[in-house]
This record gives sequence, structure tokens and C-alpha cells, in this order.
Amino acid sequence: MERETLEVDVLVVGAGPAGLAFAIQMARDCQEKGLEKAILVLDKAEELGHHTLSGAVMDPRGILEMFPHAETDGFPIDTKVSDDAMWWFSKAKKRVFKGALCPPPFRNQGKWIISASSMVKWMAEKAEAVGVEVYPGFAAAEILYGDKGEVVGVRTVDQGVSKSGEKKSNFQPGYDIKAELTVFAEGTRGSCTKQLIRDKKLDENSNPQIWSVGVKEIWKIKKDMAGQVYHTGGWPLGNKAYGGGWIYGLPDNRLSIGFVTAMDHGDASFDYHAKMQEWKTHPAMRELLEGGELVKYGAKTIPEGGLHSMPRCWGDGFMIVGDSAGVMNTQRLKGLHLSIKSGALAAQTAAEAFVTGAVSAAELSRFDQKFEQSWAYQELYKIRNFRQAFQKSFTWGFLRGGLDMLLGGRLPGKLGLQSDHERYTKCGDKIAEERPTFDGKLTFDKLTDVYFSGSIHEEDQPCHLVVPDPDLCVNRCTAEYGNPCQHFCPAAVYEWDPGEGEKAASLMINASNCVHCKTCDIADPYQNIEWLVPEGGGPVYSGM
Repeated sequence: MERETLEVDVLVVGAGPAGLAFAIQMARDCQEKGLEKAILVLDKAEELGHHTLSGAVMDPRGILEMFPHAETDGFPIDTKVSDDAMWWFSKAKKRVFKGALCPPPFRNQGKWIISASSMVKWMAEKAEAVGVEVYPGFAAAEILYGDKGEVVGVRTVDQGVSKSGEKKSNFQPGYDIKAELTVFAEGTRGSCTKQLIRDKKLDENSNPQIWSVGVKEIWKIKKDMAGQVYHTGGWPLGNKAYGGGWIYGLPDNRLSIGFVTAMDHGDASFDYHAKMQEWKTHPAMRELLEGGELVKYGAKTIPEGGLHSMPRCWGDGFMIVGDSAGVMNTQRLKGLHLSIKSGALAAQTAAEAFVTGAVSAAELSRFDQKFEQSWAYQELYKIRNFRQAFQKSFTWGFLRGGLDMLLGGRLPGKLGLQSDHERYTKCGDKIAEERPTFDGKLTFDKLTDVYFSGSIHEEDQPCHLVVPDPDLCVNRCTAEYGNPCQHFCPAAVYEWDPGEGEKAASLMINASNCVHCKTCDIADPYQNIEWLVPEGGGPVYSGM
């Protein structure tokens, strides 16, 4: 197959906060050093920001370093935090911890409440203003390697292929985009980044990465809560799973609410969407949402392993930044500022490498030194063992985590982790907890929420959710785990047909529902689901 080839100097895969920060800083440094480099940013979303989702109360440190006058230069701040507290739920009651009683990680006075999707649109404009080309609607499907194993670019996904694999009349082969340096900023569990980490064994000296699933809704409510920020703990999770909720007041009587649950709970029947709906039935949540209406829905995975779970982020011809690298502060539930900083530091490293004439592993390895001398590293170093302690037990997590926080992260050692999918308890088809019912006013089923995500895909294309061994699903997963994909997916992508009579049991995949959260790729107990990029489509997270 003949493919068009496009050659650039620097290719960035992913137009999120980290990728755009890299591109902007790279363009600035090249100009300062007298280098002429063509920088191209690709994003799989058809419009910038459509696939970008976060809470989001942002620590502005990262963006203000790059843009000291961001506030007066039109940065899209919804509002600033004026009041914050920690709410602790039992099944029927709420305890409020305010002021000095509010845990330090949840004190957010003065922080910015933003829409991450709006932020990346603003950053893309800044990137284009310094000469960066930003192309939405181009999904990187595979990595291109050179003769010596170095990364030389990516191939974008073919367009116009039918579900059966035949070329349609509008067929367009993907492009080979080649570059001296390719930067992977795909967000959580990016398909190319996953391939790269596996091919180059970039995580061989790291803890396994662990993840959480965040389920988010935007509501229109009856009262003005702009600037009010509350985080919740306790019910409905208890001490079986790590996680909690958020409530962020937005202008125009809008409310951002969400529930985050870690994926290392071990319950194969756990349903992240259902847990979020159950959380909304607490009396305190009912009071907030009563008489309101659902406006938007979304879900995404969040890296939680911390500093010790980060892979090696450089090699011959490549770098990895942002959520793809796992730069996330689980204790604070914040990562946007860290993603921006990681992108900027990587760009500084890359620009220096270009001055020497080679973007080799030896030159790009200087990123480690820059990172370790930065405030981003110091922030992550202080909590390097925080999340691991909770995997051992909640009592141990609170004791060790609390002591480590008081001591500023000075407790020695490197705590280990077990992968999320390795922690499942075999349960057959037993469901651990009763599922909530959905009333269509306060709580909603998955299909209704998917509608509010705006997610849509071309039906007649190869399924981008690949199950390499379907027999494993039928003959083993059913008996051992009760097919957890039908529970853990927050978008009703996977349905299990038990069969009847002569009809065999089978797995049905509703790929058009997919909101690109990557939960399935991470959570399958046998790692038997591969999330690949579709030819287009997906959720529309504008304003979320």
C-alpha cells in the first residue's frame, strides 16, 4: 500500500496539556537558540479538547510559569475557589471538616476551577502563535522504528475501512509522519505509549502502574455555588476501595461532580458508574441536586502509582510526558500542573539535544536530571509511597500516609505495588453488592449517561476494541470472574449474552458507546482487551 510520508523535525502525539506545553516551550527554546525546527502536534479528537477531561481544580503554578500573564491574557478560568471543606459520609449523615480540620491536600483556596477542554483550546492558540502546527483528527495508530530500533515517527490510522476489513469508496490510507524526535503525550494508557513501553521495556525498573476511574457529570442546579469546592470520603466505598467524590461550584448555577475509585479493589463485579450513581443518593447530594438537570457526562482513567511507577521517559528518538508518563499527585487529586511542567522540561531537554545535533538516548536522558531538580519532582517525591500504603490496608495507609505527610515525605524505603488486574478475587458470576436502581432524575443508567457524553463513532469500521482470545472470555473468564467487562466499563460497551438452547454464550461489543476512558484495557483480568484508536469519533467534552 502506498502511503504519503510527511517529514517534520519534532512530532508530538496528543494535544493535551503536556503535549501542547512541550510544543510551546520547544518553539520558544528553538527561537532562542537560533534553531529552525518544524513542530507538529497531532490529536485523535476531531476538534481540540473533545477528548480532554479532568475535574478540574487546577494548581496554576505550571501554567503561570509558562504564561505569567495568563489571567489577563484570556486563560479560561471559570472561577476561583472561595470556600473548601472535606465532607465525610456515612450512609445517612455528613460530617464537615473545614479550615484547619480540612486535610491539607484538600485545601484549595485561590486555586482555579477550569474546564480542561477549554484550557487546551487556549494553549493550542498559543502554540500556533509561535509557529507550531496543530492538527486535530489524526490518530496515531502505530510507532515507526528505524533500522537500529530508534523511534522515527508514527503511522496514522487508515480511514474508510469497513467492519469486515474491506476498503470503502472513501478509503484513505494513514500517513507515515516521520520526525527526528517523537513525543508521546497521549494521556492515560495511550495505545502507542503502551506499545513503546512494552517494546523498550521502559518500566522494568519501576513499580507497575495502577489506576483509578473517574466518572464525572455536569449539572445545572437551582442555586449559585460558584467557587465552592468540597471533596467527600467514606460512603459508599467504606474501606474496600480507595477513592472519593468531588463537588465543584461553577458559574451560571452549574455544578461539576465526580466520583473517583481506584482499580486495585479486587472486586471483579465492581461497577464504577453504578458507584457514582449510588453516591448521588446520599442526602447531602440529593439536597444539592434536587430540581436540577444533568447536562454532560464523561469518564476517564487516572494514573495513581506515583513517582515509583513512572517508566523511563526517554530513548533514541522519543520522549514521554504527562499522564502517559504517570505524573499525577494522587494525594491532592491533581495532575494538570505536573503534566504542563513535564512537557516544558522535556522540551528544554530536547532543544539542548538538537543543539548537539542528535536526539539520542544519551542526550535525552538529561531529562531525568532536569526533572529531579524541579518542583514537580519534589512534589511527587514527598508522596512517593503514599498510594502504595493504601494497597496494603486502609489502616496502614492512613497511619503511614499521615505520618509521612507530617514528616514531609521523609520516611525511607520504596513500597511495592501489585497491578490492578492481578488483585481480582475469583468469584464466578457472583455480584458482590446490590446494584442501585436508576430513576432518570437523580440517577441514570449507562446508556443515558453515554448520550450526555456526546460520544459517537462510525458504525461501519473495524472494532477498535480487540479481544485477541474470545474463547478465554467464554470458557474461563465466565467461570472465574463472571465477565467483569460488563461491570467495569462506564459506557455499556460490553454486554454478555449467556446464550440459550443451541446458541452459544458470547461477548457483544458496542464500540460506538466508547468514551475513550481505557478502563477495559487496564482492568481486564487476563489483559485480553486491546484498546486501539478508531478512525474518528469519540466523546465530546467541550466545557467539561
